[in-house]
Amino acid sequence: MSDGIQEIHEKDVIYDWNQFTESPIPSQKFELNDETLRDGLQSPSVIDPPIQDKLRILHLMESLGIHSANIGLPGAGSHVVKVVTALAGEIVSAKLKLRPNCAARTKVQDISPIVDISQQTGIQIEVMAFIGSSPIRVYAEDWNEPIMLRRVIEAVSFGVKNNLPVCLVTEDTVRASPKMLLALYGAALDYGAKRICLCDTVGHATPDGTRALVKFAKTKIIEGLGHREVKIDWHGHNDRGHAVTNALCAIEAGVDRVHGTALGIGERCGNTSMDQLLTNLFLLGWYKHDLIHLAEYCQLVSTSCGHAIPDNYPVVGRDAFRTATGVHAAAIIKAQKKGHAWLADRVYSGVPASLFGMKQTIEVGPVSGESNVVYWLKQHNIKPSPNVVKAVFEMAKESNRVLLDQEILEVVESVSR
Repeated sequence: MSDGIQEIHEKDVIYDWNQFTESPIPSQKFELNDETLRDGLQSPSVIDPPIQDKLRILHLMESLGIHSANIGLPGAGSHVVKVVTALAGEIVSAKLKLRPNCAARTKVQDISPIVDISQQTGIQIEVMAFIGSSPIRVYAEDWNEPIMLRRVIEAVSFGVKNNLPVCLVTEDTVRASPKMLLALYGAALDYGAKRICLCDTVGHATPDGTRALVKFAKTKIIEGLGHREVKIDWHGHNDRGHAVTNALCAIEAGVDRVHGTALGIGERCGNTSMDQLLTNLFLLGWYKHDLIHLAEYCQLVSTSCGHAIPDNYPVVGRDAFRTATGVHAAAIIKAQKKGHAWLADRVYSGVPASLFGMKQTIEVGPVSGESNVVYWLKQHNIKPSPNVVKAVFEMAKESNRVLLDQEILEVVESVSR
């Protein structure tokens, strides 16, 4: 006992079925690669942020412990070269731990500007050289295996010759044949690639498909071809709504790095949501870094990219830690009265608001109880007299939505005259 507050621990009041799983805790040290400033900007609905916002986003990635970031595709033209140079220069001048990488087609003309920027800024930039790998893509492009292998070898050789780490990214890996993947990755590894990236480019993979592909990559490519030092990346999209789950499954299966974007922005239904991935990794105990800047990271990307955050979006959505339901509010209020802040933060929430510098909010609306009204009034330093509580409560019951603060204040004023 301490100050009349009973000592109690989370394990005493939460029976966690999530602990009963056949999935082992990842044994490998995995990393996170942020694609917000490259793949995220391929969404047809977002705005390309001004450079000052991009620089700030880099610093927020750093504050969240993200290990690396794709800072652009300089092969797209001089305007991208300028931005990528500025971002790489900021990483150097600010002494960020964040490691830069750039996307490139498997063409020397795309990799050449990455080499130039790396030499100009004095920092190694990993080359993420991509090529389609699925039969449907090969058919649509009129490619054949010899053409594809030649492109892979030329691209990887050029990057390695210029002292840059190279990752071969096979687009649409989840729909590619084992034979094609062995050929493409085998050529890349033989010529010095340090990573391979498995891509769910069209959001086709299921969790089981993700595990199967990672297992194949580890056993048949990395181990089977004798390149145990080579790392594996996972890059997923959200067309079937599996992106975050697939990323977690990929980590469980043994990948070394997973990709994501803030708010999941990206082409079509977007990429793996980096913020949701971070939240889940933290709650699973797989990621220990402070997430206090997660909301700022998401808000800046939302504002600078013109991408509105849905009200019900996890953690940073307007309703994430907000309730107007009488039963829910009553439980939160009772938990607060027991003197344990963490208890009120969890009694009606699977994600504790305090982890992100936020708090539970109680509103007043048509499904509220009188306890909502009393709580709201106390929070605004207003004495909850019976007449005031009754007036606000009756107004809420006649409304078809949550009351605005100004509406409640006007009722309080009218009753108090």
